[in-house]
Amino acid sequence: MKYLLLFCGTKADQEAFDAMPRETLAQQYEAVGRWFAENGPKIRGAQQLQGPQTATCVRFQGKDQPIITDGPFIEGNEVIGGYALIEVADLDEALAMAKAWPGGGVIEIRPSAED
Repeated sequence: MKYLLLFCGTKADQEAFDAMPRETLAQQYEAVGRWFAENGPKIRGAQQLQGPQTATCVRFQGKDQPIITDGPFIEGNEVIGGYALIEVADLDEALAMAKAWPGGGVIEIRPSAED
């Protein structure tokens, strides 16, 4: 079964990431790289996203024309930093992968509609 792992955090998490010293950032990327290497056979695609300040949003409100705005595509305090498309046996295996994620924050798990 395919699941999408959305790697989320708060605006404060994003600010802390942006201000992280180079050495700490390198260590964090190393830990994340190990996670991807360990789970490589299950990962079908993954990408880190640019910061939320680069987002453009299209919102549909009623029957009016869509409204296009600059900024994060979700309302609230959370931002999505990246994703991984995985193929695993079931939700339990997806949860095990998510629990091992070294990046912190929140991981939203969604099943693919194509399965």
